[in-house]
Amino acid sequence: MSINKKNDKNFLEFVPVKSEKIEWQLNDKGLVQLIVWRNGLFDKIVRKLFNTPEKSIIDLDEQGSNVWKNIDGEKNIHELSQLQKEKFGTKAEPVYNRIVTYINILNNNSFITLKKK
Repeated sequence: MSINKKNDKNFLEFVPVKSEKIEWQLNDKGLVQLIVWRNGLFDKIVRKLFNTPEKSIIDLDEQGSNVWKNIDGEKNIHELSQLQKEKFGTKAEPVYNRIVTYINILNNNSFITLKKK
């Protein structure tokens, strides 16, 4: 993904907002764990048939946890990228490509929504 495209630049202006349906906690290492409850009708049927858990826990790595903690419904993706650079330096590079991919994954899984600032 090239950050020089107009669409990419516009994407950096979007503000991620955490879904109210997603709970989260910190594990013993201070990393974020997203908690996804499986309580829809289909989920309940699958749980009964296959004895699956009532919730899924998704462990985020250090950089993902930092992004998640900084999502406050006010900072746009560009600002979140700058915070990643400040905290992780060259480990965050290529920061724009990484954060755009990460935000898209969060959005596609309905963990966040995106709004215009």
